[in-house]
Amino acid sequence: MPDHPDLPQSPDQPGDDDGTGLPPELEQVLRQLTGGQQLDPQMVKALKDMGVDQVDPAMLSMMAGQVQAMFAGGPSDEAFNVALATDTARKTVAAGGDALVSEAERRQLDTAAQVAELWLDDVTAFSAPGISTHAWSRAEWVEETMPMWRQLVEPVAEGVGRAVSTAMRAQIGELGDLPEGAVPEGLLPPGMDPAAMLGQMEPMLAKMSGSMFGLQVGQAVGALAAETVSGTEVGLPLVSDRSVALLPANVAAFAEGLGVDLDQVRLYLAVREAARVRLFARVPWIGPQLVTAVRDYARDITIDTDRIETALQSVDPSDASALQSALQDQLFRPDPSPAQRAALARLETYLALVEGWVDVVAERATRQHLPQAAALAEAVRRRRATGGPAEKVFSGLVGLELRPRRLRDAANLWAALEAKHGITGRDGAWGHPDVAPTAADLDDPLGYVEKVGSTDGSDADLDAALDQILREGDQ
Repeated sequence: MPDHPDLPQSPDQPGDDDGTGLPPELEQVLRQLTGGQQLDPQMVKALKDMGVDQVDPAMLSMMAGQVQAMFAGGPSDEAFNVALATDTARKTVAAGGDALVSEAERRQLDTAAQVAELWLDDVTAFSAPGISTHAWSRAEWVEETMPMWRQLVEPVAEGVGRAVSTAMRAQIGELGDLPEGAVPEGLLPPGMDPAAMLGQMEPMLAKMSGSMFGLQVGQAVGALAAETVSGTEVGLPLVSDRSVALLPANVAAFAEGLGVDLDQVRLYLAVREAARVRLFARVPWIGPQLVTAVRDYARDITIDTDRIETALQSVDPSDASALQSALQDQLFRPDPSPAQRAALARLETYLALVEGWVDVVAERATRQHLPQAAALAEAVRRRRATGGPAEKVFSGLVGLELRPRRLRDAANLWAALEAKHGITGRDGAWGHPDVAPTAADLDDPLGYVEKVGSTDGSDADLDAALDQILREGDQ
């Protein structure tokens, strides 16, 4: 294996950097793990005493390759290894099967999007930002949405990194406080100073934590890419260019077993996606508010350092896969803080308002055109009720549980608002976050409708119509 270019060779031992007497492959691994620091002589002596300088060079070369792959990509100031997350997500979708999108599929999406926009023009006051479409493979969805996932989960990654470092410091610090000879035999290599060990390991731990979380993000986003049918099905503005994006392979998978023609399924999902794109484009505050709510929730997450310490006690900290496995499902405390509960309430409300509005608008746009529109709407509701893509990914990455019940409440509110104030009044409620419906309004949609104002006509007739809408929504 060629010598590391940054490590000078000892004239006495051509293959040993800095005269350590360690094989160059092992030297390279240790330098990689310690961020290029000069190796502590006590560590070198301890490793020799353990006989690691006699390890098979082929095995050392393989180890060096694994360490380099794990630490490759991205500057050191990243909260987590984004390049590794992207690569892991792509490999996850590839393992499950991911075909390139054909020209025929792209043309089908273009046609569906154009039809969807025409239907939406009649049922919403929001105009289309422009008919632009993407027919993405699962891997393409990963690449295009990863920048937004990075924004969403960075606060969690930072918290995990701090917690892992704190837990390891506590363990090693306790050893350093023990009197000489009191460290249990076999716990540390002979001659190893705990303080020196901590100094050597801190850069490794930071990179290890970033790599571990990058793997977790990649696995979650990759799993979501295999399931989500469109660019923004999770209810967040993941697509940066305000385009209607569908994943043909996932649309076809969703259609299986529904007993509905694939063309109808594609059209219905294109309507929902186009409606969501219009909303994010014409209501500029809602996207940032959603992202801020997720980040606020994530930023105040309390990492359970006691559970992390317990997990780390039985793990070799240089083994990335073992560390990741030990920390899986060990990170989040079960009780949210008051700040988290407030962020969660905002997030649930905003997500419910978005998806509830999309439900109502999609129903209005498709009921006269798609014979199976009602069956497709019910399929979407069942998908959410059983833990849809958004709920799964938020739960895995930030410990966030979403309640589908709020979505039905929001749909009832938008329908009631439309019944009394028309399409313009319904969509006008998005005019400013200060006048948009709140969580309390979702509990009392009729009260919100009355607050908005009054229209000409019989209030009794309108109240009867609103009651009918709410009863139908509860069925």
